[in-house]
Amino acid sequence: MNKLVVTLAASGALMASVSTTAQADAGQKTYQMACFACHGTGAAGAPKVGDKAAWKDRIAQGMATLEKHALKGYKGKTGFMPPKGGRADISDDDVKAAITYMVGQSK
Repeated sequence: MNKLVVTLAASGALMASVSTTAQADAGQKTYQMACFACHGTGAAGAPKVGDKAAWKDRIAQGMATLEKHALKGYKGKTGFMPPKGGRADISDDDVKAAITYMVGQSK
């Protein structure tokens, strides 16, 4: 019975790893497809991915705030974020995955 428990636990960890990897891949894909135009160049005051200083205060606000701003739009001191980056065709989950990707690259 102990072997079964260990096997199930390992299987659960593997599934979590696969799910996390799939989300990271989806986030990077969405970033490259829809977010790079601004977050790769700094257009419209967007913080560039990898610019730790530009992202620090934004990350400190928490993922819920970043998601809200990305999904609903936001006008800040240095620029603006249109809802979903102007791409209404992208799902909320894909936008959230892109945020997770960008934050991970910018810590």
